[in-house]
Amino acid sequence: MTLQKKLITFTLCWTMLVIILGAYTRLTDAGLGCPDWPGCYGFLKVPHKAEKMELAAARFPERPLEHHKAWNEMIHRYLAGTLGLLIGALFIISWRQKKGLTALPSALLAIVVFQATLGAWTVTMGLLPIIVLAHLLFGFILFSLLALYWLQHQPALRNTEFQLQSLKPLALLALAVVVLQIALGGWTAANYAALACIDLPLCEAGWSSRLAFAEAFDLHLGHDDYEYGVMSQDARATIHVLHRLGAVVTLSIVAWFSWRLYRLAETALMQRLAQAIGLVLLLQFVLGLLNIVLHLPLANAVAHNFVGANLMMLLVVTYYQISRPQGREV
Repeated sequence: MTLQKKLITFTLCWTMLVIILGAYTRLTDAGLGCPDWPGCYGFLKVPHKAEKMELAAARFPERPLEHHKAWNEMIHRYLAGTLGLLIGALFIISWRQKKGLTALPSALLAIVVFQATLGAWTVTMGLLPIIVLAHLLFGFILFSLLALYWLQHQPALRNTEFQLQSLKPLALLALAVVVLQIALGGWTAANYAALACIDLPLCEAGWSSRLAFAEAFDLHLGHDDYEYGVMSQDARATIHVLHRLGAVVTLSIVAWFSWRLYRLAETALMQRLAQAIGLVLLLQFVLGLLNIVLHLPLANAVAHNFVGANLMMLLVVTYYQISRPQGREV
């Protein structure tokens, strides 16, 4: 394995770690563990000495220092910063080898820079939900594109099944539905609506008469701090119910695509991709149910986030394989 292949594999694994820790940071309410950016209370690391803690309190009297939350946030920043350096290294290697800029490494570099900007805005805008959602989505996009980049360096894994191109419309639909469902899940989390309904199958009695669509999808601009949410209970329940309904739609469409892909595929690679999509889809659905039944346990909620990222990645890779059977480079 060449150095470039090893670096791509390592970067892909590192991205998984960043996604997991990012979800953990958000779910432990540590998104504002450090109220400034890129440092923490004006320091490069979390302050512990008495004189530094006094200075931190003077700088941000409205947000007392909580060491465990601050360290959650700073460790995530350290890992995300390292990811940026890794992607920068991949970009430079690609530029030197290709004697110019190729599309995918350039896109990865642009996205990771934008992700850093979104990370800063997440803090400076007090967890504004639309920024939190964008940060989540572009993190998942980065992960998916890195998986594509890894695939491009595995010639033996390129698809040559031309008959699968008939599945392109269904594959694109499945991917679009998953992206929309992830966006709705991110909006649910960003607005602290994950426990807005705790009954099954949809919500508590009378939920249909209390739907508040306008408020549920209003950006609610103008607040200084969005921690713990600014929406009413009815608006949060509306988001939550729509996310549940979206889960049923997603399960149906993606399961159908997975089955069709498995039946049409002739190579072990594409059959395994179909099986992986089906298994990850089922796992994600079960994790979503457990979030409700068990009232959002931390480990389960983090897993729900991570498995969602992998479902999107698998569909992106599969669509690429179906669309580009000759393995042309991007």
